[in-house]
Amino acid sequence: MNFGFTEEQDLLRQEVRKFLDENCNTEEVRKIGETPEGYSKDLWKQIAELGWVGLTIAEAHGGAGLGWVDLVVLLEETGRSLFPSPLLASTIAAAAIGEAGSDEQGVRFLPGLADGSSIATLALVEASDRLGAEGVELAGAPDGDGFLLTGEKRYVADAGNADLFVVAFRVGAGDDGVRLAVVPSDAGGITIENTPSMDLTKRLGNVRFDGVAVAGADVLASAPLSRILDLATAALTAEMIGAAEGATALTVKFTQERIQFGKPIGQFQGVKHPLAEMYVDVESFKSLVYYAAWALDEEHEDASRAVSMAKAYASDAFARIGIDSIQLHGGVGYTWEYDAQLYLKRSKWARSQYGDATHHYERVASLGGL
Repeated sequence: MNFGFTEEQDLLRQEVRKFLDENCNTEEVRKIGETPEGYSKDLWKQIAELGWVGLTIAEAHGGAGLGWVDLVVLLEETGRSLFPSPLLASTIAAAAIGEAGSDEQGVRFLPGLADGSSIATLALVEASDRLGAEGVELAGAPDGDGFLLTGEKRYVADAGNADLFVVAFRVGAGDDGVRLAVVPSDAGGITIENTPSMDLTKRLGNVRFDGVAVAGADVLASAPLSRILDLATAALTAEMIGAAEGATALTVKFTQERIQFGKPIGQFQGVKHPLAEMYVDVESFKSLVYYAAWALDEEHEDASRAVSMAKAYASDAFARIGIDSIQLHGGVGYTWEYDAQLYLKRSKWARSQYGDATHHYERVASLGGL
């Protein structure tokens, strides 16, 4: 069995890396992070033309029709560069439409997401901060063949940049009482509040629905929230791989250049050991993510458990890497001028998204029959 990447996947990685090195170094990341939108529309247009935005969207709808393993390759590199864009949010929302929508809904919504002319995001989490159907309380009252939505979604990725929200709402009790609908961001009754985030490269917002009318044709055919959350969590964790590797590489470079007592500090045992631990942690959760992505593509029965194992390990490990990177940089690690703080902030942001380590370890235990 071949556990390596294909030649096409290696080529994709090289091209993504080359593009980001040439167009979005950390100086550019900082500039983009200071803009109101938090992303570059010019770069968004370019990556859409390169096929990144529609990578996992079916060819019939204008995408490349590739799988989640291919997406992992792409997101590793965007994470390494801390690339600010709605790529992750829109990819996840497109996957939700692809998984839960009908063919007709795919024809209506996915081509615009594939070519980047529209941006979508998943609006799922509410005040309880509980993932899955049990956390959905936003009410959908019957209104002809559609519904009127009333409630609030929180921590919505790129809420202020989205043209479409894929919204989870409740029409009845239990898991079967949850529906998903595609709602335009300019629909009457929607209020979007951008909220502060520690990581300026990742934008969040709260979205209020006050009697928002949703036509029956915009309600997706099914609502497999567990599958959608698994896809979203795997994609996020792929970005965490790249960011953790970026933090490690940055720190290694600094320890090779910082001279103390007449030699680079990287030669001291007290520095070598944490660097080695950072490397081992990254390689460990990287392997877990690769397996999880393969399991999702194959719809393997172990997919959910694999996703939670990867996110649980990554949540703790990336946070440690962010802290250790600051520590090994010494006093300058805390300063705005050095890039170590950018990776620490990304680790803090990513830690709780789609469930923290505790949530996913408990899920692993439950899926394992404990």
